[in-house]
Parts: sequence; structure tokens; C-alpha cells
Amino acid sequence: MSHRSYLNATRRAEALAELRDGEPLDVLVVGGGVTGAGAALDAASRGLRTALIERHDLAHGTSRWNSKLVHGGLRYLASGAVGIAMESARERGILLERTAPHLVRPIRQVVPLTPGVPRDVERRMAVGLRLGDGLRRAAGTSSGELPRTHRADPAELLDIAPGVRRDRLRGGLVAWDAQLEDDARLVVALARTAAAHGAHVATRCGALETAPGGARVRDELTGETFDVRARAVIHATGVWAAELAPELRVRPSRGSHLVVSLARIGGLAGIISVSVPGDASRFVFAIPQRSGLAYIGITDEPFSGPLPDVPVAPEEDVAFLLQTISGALQTPLTDADVLGTFAGLRPLVDGAPDTRTADLSREHVVLRGAGGVVSVGGGKLTTYRRMAEDVVDAAVEDAGLQARPCRTADLPLVGAAPRPALAAVPAPARLVDRHGTEAPDVLALAGGDQELLAPIAPGLDVLRVEVLHAMRAEGALDADDVLDRRTRIGLVPATRAQARPLVQSLTAVRPEPAAA
Repeated sequence: MSHRSYLNATRRAEALAELRDGEPLDVLVVGGGVTGAGAALDAASRGLRTALIERHDLAHGTSRWNSKLVHGGLRYLASGAVGIAMESARERGILLERTAPHLVRPIRQVVPLTPGVPRDVERRMAVGLRLGDGLRRAAGTSSGELPRTHRADPAELLDIAPGVRRDRLRGGLVAWDAQLEDDARLVVALARTAAAHGAHVATRCGALETAPGGARVRDELTGETFDVRARAVIHATGVWAAELAPELRVRPSRGSHLVVSLARIGGLAGIISVSVPGDASRFVFAIPQRSGLAYIGITDEPFSGPLPDVPVAPEEDVAFLLQTISGALQTPLTDADVLGTFAGLRPLVDGAPDTRTADLSREHVVLRGAGGVVSVGGGKLTTYRRMAEDVVDAAVEDAGLQARPCRTADLPLVGAAPRPALAAVPAPARLVDRHGTEAPDVLALAGGDQELLAPIAPGLDVLRVEVLHAMRAEGALDADDVLDRRTRIGLVPATRAQARPLVQSLTAVRPEPAAA
């Protein structure tokens, strides 16, 4: 699959030529986030002539701003949303065990039982975690992959989270969930796998308008506009849905995160979950990263006004996250500990006017327009595959297309392999975490040049050769694509500024072998 999946400037030019002058498509997908990339893979793997267009870069919007977790749906049980909870648990298992074991791994999640957690809240949380075990079993995920929930004594809790407050600590509740190596890398893997199944993928290509029969699009690099013919058009544009599908009413919700040094919170061998005072159904997380950082999130606040390409975490979100997480730490965090922030806008389907965004359903909706134009909205990253399946099903039916059944539940993404096989890949573990079975190919691209096997900057675990791979195979077109979406360097502004000159020089080298 490897070379057939490559995305680069040459492959983009070929895709644009096909869109402009080729045969009509079966399916045109607008939007290069996780849902759009998932829909492109779903359609292409059914044998449909498919293209994906995105006006910026893959994962440029909401899909790169989440908590990098693949939730099993536990939080939705509290509101009685059994359907989305079960769907989340099933999709988590599919990613963990079949489609993306290289990008998704088990992770412990602990709730420290500090004096700030009343006994009645502890009991409710314990019941909820046991229900989460039931979801795991019902979804068919083994306890070998995600072990059972249990209560930890103080010594075990501090072994997992040494920085937790120790005075009157009663221990903690320990559960298991799944962590995503990188949300943007999941989107890239989906798009590449779609390309391997014949999909045309064109970034920097925006849809100006869509209608039955196709779309008017613009090459954002040249300004050229042209028509694309397609029997079905899928809108998967997230919070920007109103631009092409105003009938899909989306209410954005802002989720903010902080980036801090992992050492600053005492190190972590799992996620700390701290309940928000006065709202036992909401939590703030501190999530360890293998890079030596931790992400602290997440807020859930309504957002109004013009939609920014890059949302910003406001001061009040930063203060709320610092205060809440510090309530469970031995040494509170301050503004000086914040190395970076990021925020994303969730595309929640609108409900009653007085409904809090935190209470809006995370279920997705598919709206069917005339002549094979279909829109999908809502949902969450964990359930992208099911969203893609449903919207492609609708497009196939409405446009009268002949297609095979959906097969993405058992279709490994580029680089995927069973976990034992990944452990045997002859490459450094951190490279395998990001590239899976392709890690040796990434190393080979250095051609023996030891400088290319060095980190991009001191303290980073991203190698220079990975920049070349991003340009050759992962669809990166410039340094910003590499810094902000093929890697997570851009989440810390100081590190981004340090790495940018070298990344810019490396992106001038374009090792682009033939796609076939």
C-alpha cells in the first residue's frame, strides 16, 4: 500500500488535473477533518470514484484541537445517552484493536480521592466507572487491552500520579481508556489510506459552492476556479457547515487546553481526572504525553461570533483550568507554568435555545438534500468512522450509486499492525508510535546522513528525516503543515520558533517518488 498512499505536491497536482478534466466522480467529499477523511476512505474502499478537497490542510480545523483521547463514552451514561456511549465504546475498540493500534493505545485514568471529593460523589463515580466496564465488555474489547476498573490505595495512586496532594488522600479510582498519539496524524492516515484505495486528495482546494451534480472549487494556491462533476457531494465541514449547508444548524462549543511540562505536575503514568467543584459530571484532565509535556483540559463553553481559522483559549479558560487541576496537586500551577495553549470548536448540533453546550448531544446527524448532496454534523472524533459510514450510505442511496458494503471497521490504516507486530518493528519506539510499520522507511529516507537522524531541535523527539517524510508521503506542503499538523511542535510557541528555520530549510527538499 505504501507508495500508493503517498500524498505530496506532485500527487496534489495530479488530483487537481483529474478533478478539472477527468471523468465525473461518484463522490466528492468537502472537508479534510477526521469525518471528511473518514468519509473519503469509506467511499473509496467501497469501489466508488472519490475525491476529497480541503481549503487549508488536512486536520487544519477542529480535528487537531482535541484532547488526543479516544473516549469510551462513559460520560454520556450520566445523561442517559446510552446510544452514543455504546457507539463510542465500540469505535474505541475498533481503533485500539483493528484499524489503528499504532496510533491508539490504552492509558490509565485515575480520579484522586482528595478531601475535595465528597464520599457521595466518590460512590457515584465508582458506580459510573463500573458501568464503563460494562460498556467495554458489551463493545467486545478485552480486559487484556483495557483492564477492569479498581480502587487504588494511596500508595498505588501516588505511583501513578506522584504530584497529587497527599494530605488526607484516600487513594483513587482507576479506570482505563484510550489515548491517541496525535489527532492530526490520525486524519493524515485516513486520507493516505483513502488515496491508497484510489481517492484523489487535494488540499488548498476550497469549495465555493455545491449543488446537485458537483461543485465550484478554487485552487487556493493559484486562485484558479473550475467545476468538479460528481454524482454525490458530501459536506463534512464541521463548525463551518453553514457556509455550504445552512440547513445544518451547528452551535460551536469551545474546548480549551493548556500545555505544561510533565515534570511540573510531578510526572504521570496515566491521566489525572479532577471533578469540577459544584458539577460532578464535569472533569478537568491532565494528560501525559510521551514528549515530556502534559495537556490540561477541557472547557466546554458556548462560542459566538465569526469563526476563526485558529481559535484561541481566552484568559478565563486558562484560569479555570489552572484552578481546577491545582486543587488536586501538591504544588499548584501558575500562569508561569503554561508553555502553550490551544482551543478547538466542537460542531455540536443545535438544540433548544436555553440548552448548555455541555448538555448538547454528541450524536451526529445526516441531512439529505436534493440530488445526492448530503451533510453530516455533530458527533465526536471517536465516532468518526460511524459518521462516515452513515453519510456515505445516504449519499449512495440518494445518488443511486452502485457500491460495496462499508468495510472500514476491519480496514487497517497506513502503518497499522497488531500490537505484537508493532513491538517487533526494527526502529526506535517513538518513531513506531507515530509511523507504525512505516518507521523503517522513514529512517531509510536519511540515506545514511546522520544529521537527518538528529532531532529537529534540542529536547524534541521529532527527527529531521520526519520532515522529509512529511513532504514525501504525508501531504505536507510547507513548514507550517509540518510544525502544526504532522508534528505537535507548534503547540509550544517558543519551541516552534526555535525549530522553524530548520524545518523551513528541510521543506525546500522535496523527495517525491512516483505515487504508484
